[in-house]
Amino acid sequence: MDIVIIANFCAALDKPTNSRFSYIADMLTKENDVELIGSAFSHGTRKKRVCDFSRFSYKVTLIEEPGYKKNISIQRFLSHRVWGRNVCEYIRKRHKPDVVYCAIPSLTAASLVGEYCNKNGINFIVDVQDLWPEAFQMAVDIPVVSTIAFAPFKTAVNRAYAAADAIIAVSQTYVDRAKMVNTRANSSAAVYIGTDLSVFDENVQKYKTMRDDGEFWIAYCGSLSDSYDIPCLVDAVKKMSNPKVKLVVMGSGYLEPKFRKYAQNAGINSEFRGYMPYPEMCGLLASCDVTVNPIKGKSAASIINKHADYAACGLPVINTQESPEYRKLVSDYNMGFNCKNGDAADMAQKLTMLMNSMELRKEMGRNSRRCAEERFDRQTTYQKILNMIQK
Repeated sequence: MDIVIIANFCAALDKPTNSRFSYIADMLTKENDVELIGSAFSHGTRKKRVCDFSRFSYKVTLIEEPGYKKNISIQRFLSHRVWGRNVCEYIRKRHKPDVVYCAIPSLTAASLVGEYCNKNGINFIVDVQDLWPEAFQMAVDIPVVSTIAFAPFKTAVNRAYAAADAIIAVSQTYVDRAKMVNTRANSSAAVYIGTDLSVFDENVQKYKTMRDDGEFWIAYCGSLSDSYDIPCLVDAVKKMSNPKVKLVVMGSGYLEPKFRKYAQNAGINSEFRGYMPYPEMCGLLASCDVTVNPIKGKSAASIINKHADYAACGLPVINTQESPEYRKLVSDYNMGFNCKNGDAADMAQKLTMLMNSMELRKEMGRNSRRCAEERFDRQTTYQKILNMIQK
């Protein structure tokens, strides 16, 4: 088959990463002709992409977009709109594929390409990564004004959902959202972003730190931006009042300087490692004692990247995220504690319980790894995606 994958935010086009869409493309290219369409503008670096096409086993096409400086800005929405139109124009000129597999977001590309596929008998599959505009509306929550301002984006995404012949999403929550406006899809599946456990384990074996420092390491990995309540985590560590407690932060983002300063002013033992290559991150994460998922209240996020890595490393998780789907996963597997959102005292209490009981950490850690093997291992879970495309 001739398969086109459209993914604006595919980080693997910049550098080797644990990208969902490059992984899917690699799996498909063994028996199909695959083209991955991305943006010439890198969301991560806010610069024009520099891409080494020779390292891919499939065709990569970069479509131009103007770019932007801030995550939440008119400039960003206009940039994505231009990119979406350019993608649709490219698809119209290209020979017709058998399947278009399209990430949502962004919205304009999915809406326009979905309409084109419906008119031309091309199988159109969406893969919902995040809820737009819901996520932005929560960040810019002005009664009535926000509803009116984001109405055009809601119309666009509803058109994209409605055009899908099949629905994939990173959580059941997102599948259900798409199905609210879709009457044509005859199949759907929630497939967590996940990770390849065999690769993860190889990375841990190569990069894990052998420790004998008597410290209790609390790990956070991921973006350092508005959605993540790092100050609450810092406050919790401070409340523990134990010099042997160390906060290890892996990741970067525009709020990194602010979070670093906040930790310094709090006087806690902390280490901000910045961006780390994925293999090294796996090793450092597995070297810690507990992981923390401190997502702010009312976030539209559901099952996200770090959940797979947290489970894969076999450590208990402290969770403040309010997503019912993830909180249920934590409680059903007994792989950590759900805490009150934004409550540093509650978080500190749960962290102290884990620090004082190695047996509890081991038990919850084993459960966490079992969750990874059953729900997050791409070698098995991504077969659902392949099967849906092949149908």
